Amino acid sequence: MTLDHDRCYRALSARDARFDGLFIAGVHSTGIYCRPSCPAATPRPHNVRFYPTSAAAHEAGLRACKRCQPDAVPGNPDWNLRDDLAARAMRLILDGVVEREGVVGLAAHLGYSSRHLARVLADELGAGPLALARAHRAESARALLAATDLPVSHVAFAAGFASIRQFNETMREVYDLTPSELRTLARRGRQGHRTGPSIDGTTVSVRLAARPPFDGEGVLRYLADHAITGAERIDLNEGSVERLLPLPGGEAFVRVVLDRSRPGVRVSARLATLSDLQPLTARVRRWFDLDADSPVIDEQLSEHPVLAPLVHAAPGIRIPGSVDASETLLRTMVGQQISLAAARTVLGRLAAELDVESGAARPPEGLRRFPSPAVVAEHGLSVLRGPRTRVLAIHRVASALASGELHLDVGLTTAELRSRLVDLDGVGPWTADYVTMRVLGSPDLLLSTDLVLLRTLRALGVATSSREADRIGRAWAPWRSYATLHLWRVSTVKTHSVSRPRRGEPTFVP
Repeated sequence: MTLDHDRCYRALSARDARFDGLFIAGVHSTGIYCRPSCPAATPRPHNVRFYPTSAAAHEAGLRACKRCQPDAVPGNPDWNLRDDLAARAMRLILDGVVEREGVVGLAAHLGYSSRHLARVLADELGAGPLALARAHRAESARALLAATDLPVSHVAFAAGFASIRQFNETMREVYDLTPSELRTLARRGRQGHRTGPSIDGTTVSVRLAARPPFDGEGVLRYLADHAITGAERIDLNEGSVERLLPLPGGEAFVRVVLDRSRPGVRVSARLATLSDLQPLTARVRRWFDLDADSPVIDEQLSEHPVLAPLVHAAPGIRIPGSVDASETLLRTMVGQQISLAAARTVLGRLAAELDVESGAARPPEGLRRFPSPAVVAEHGLSVLRGPRTRVLAIHRVASALASGELHLDVGLTTAELRSRLVDLDGVGPWTADYVTMRVLGSPDLLLSTDLVLLRTLRALGVATSSREADRIGRAWAPWRSYATLHLWRVSTVKTHSVSRPRRGEPTFVP
């Protein structure tokens, strides 16, 4: 990952917050690294080196700046934009795979040897997988120290450290502070405000930053339009969403509230184990697309006459992501060939009936679980309604997901995930693109066969067919997913049907 020194230095000199999270400035004359917007005096050019990750700065012998807290920023959008090995590895590292399965497990997910993976990450990102995971643990711990009242020992394990000693040594090495000193310092900073009650058994609360502009209201409206009655609670006035979420350590009750005072969200979760905090935060960040580089996206899409007024009307639009790939695929398949309202009704009934069939106790929050692939595979044939071919296709996919024959995760490339989906009976190109866009946050998928998108383009007088939409959309690369969202946003279409759906192609507005 090559960083242009002159360009990065100009951003550092301007203290440009738009570049926070995109790179790290290492000041070798002082031995510290900073975010680009650090308010400290700008160092001389020859004293600065720029790094793609904080782990690379750690490996270079630098420690984090106490003034600007360089890890209290949105994440790097490159991990969604890029599909190379380094980006795929980073998506899995942020999800906590190294803590759960080690470097060998990470390499297995990616289909490479541990040695080759370590070599590529060192060349591309300036640090190996262990160092990258260690840096992420330190950043997670700093955020918890700043935003919660968790005891220090709980913070250590919630951030993924194996022992208190390892935690203390890492925090001293990275920040040159004890955890208690870091908590005091962090709470003085811009990101150091506590988010309310932070510990009650296994309940924690943290704040996750977004890069402005951030259209969180748009994401929440999208989620509300697709919410399953009984399984998701959304309050648009309060700006909140509640649901149960499967995590590696068990089921979590999650509440996300838009932070209307500054870009970002506040997350409160009852966790089965504190070690689930890392995957939870990674998945919420994808859910609300918090790491998107909105200034760049909006600027480039605004260069095109068709999209310019749409971007102006909805700056900072985000991809409503997926918190569970299997759930997203099954929900999409169940909703095929019917309207959005009908899909919500069917999904709500399915969740209610399979919740009873599973025999699991109802969570205290009163919400239903969306049925797991295993539950759908076991009971789906007796509960699912609709054309026999579609019911059988959903059952086959659920069985493949439950058995591990079909595996979906954020370590896949866009092309690989899309290929796996298209190969499934009952899944066509539209479904594959839609699920891929939401699961990976892939920024460059134009759903050119989508009825609503085509009707919008016809109304704008720029395209009448999917072929024309594809041709026009080439100019919107690499942000065609965001262009799709803008075109959906302005649509006034009330009924949704696609002519000649292929192999069970969905017909509801996504």
